[in-house]
Amino acid sequence: MKTGLDGDKLIRCSKLSAKIDNTCIDDGCQIYLHNFILTEDGKWAVVQQGMNTMNATARRYHWLSENVKSFLDNPHSAIVGANKGEILNLSDSRSEHARDVIIEFLSLHPDKQIKEIQSLFLHSDRNLYMPSRHNVMPEDLNSKRMGSVLALAYEKQFKDFTDMLLLNGIGPRTVQSLALVSEVIYGAPVRFSDPARFSFAHGGKDGHPAPVPIKVYDESISVLKQAVNSAKIGNSDKLNALKKLSKIAYHIENNYEPDADINKLIVHERKISKSLGGRTVFDKTDDKVDGKIDVQLKLF
Repeated sequence: MKTGLDGDKLIRCSKLSAKIDNTCIDDGCQIYLHNFILTEDGKWAVVQQGMNTMNATARRYHWLSENVKSFLDNPHSAIVGANKGEILNLSDSRSEHARDVIIEFLSLHPDKQIKEIQSLFLHSDRNLYMPSRHNVMPEDLNSKRMGSVLALAYEKQFKDFTDMLLLNGIGPRTVQSLALVSEVIYGAPVRFSDPARFSFAHGGKDGHPAPVPIKVYDESISVLKQAVNSAKIGNSDKLNALKKLSKIAYHIENNYEPDADINKLIVHERKISKSLGGRTVFDKTDDKVDGKIDVQLKLF
């Protein structure tokens, strides 16, 4: 079916959003689920999920096309998960210098590139202090594979960081090595505060920060469903109200410093969880709540 939309551009948006979350944000999670949602008029959204196989935790990445001014300068509408403090994040607007340095570095001859990378790990006169999860040892680098990727990048002579990301073979380990080069050799910072935040709205299926409150979950779906159905018949008041809530939250976040004790909030959410029908994937249940078969509501 012909839509008049630029298919190549949309494919690029889909690939870039996945590549950035999987490669530019070193949060320990690998993307395993990618959803690219498209409207008839060309607007799109991305909801994708990454998994940390070391501790079996996940985080979700949300993109909205109308909020994406740049794929590399804080493009996310939200990242939901446990905040990990300071991480390597090349999609942060403050890492622009590091990205420029990486592109400049890739314009060097591959022999020079490999020598610079190896010197980070092999020369005793260079000290590299990093958190344990960022520790990259010489044996972690496949020099043959790295060399082939760098040679191809050198041949392409990239001008744009996003073009580099889409090159076959450019994965998290390669970008991490290039980021180390930019940080250690050229002094370009690549570590910033993790943009992820806990989601207290509907808890987590693993019980963190609290069990999923089924009653609240169903009420949220009901409100959204009514708003969507009303909008279909021309009554957009509820949708506008939801948008205003989002703007108010954004205004508070950026203009005030609300004082919240996260630990106390978690304790409180878990304390009231049972009254809200709190459930996790570990619960043994006969799928009955208050004597009735518990069927999760659907938005559509």
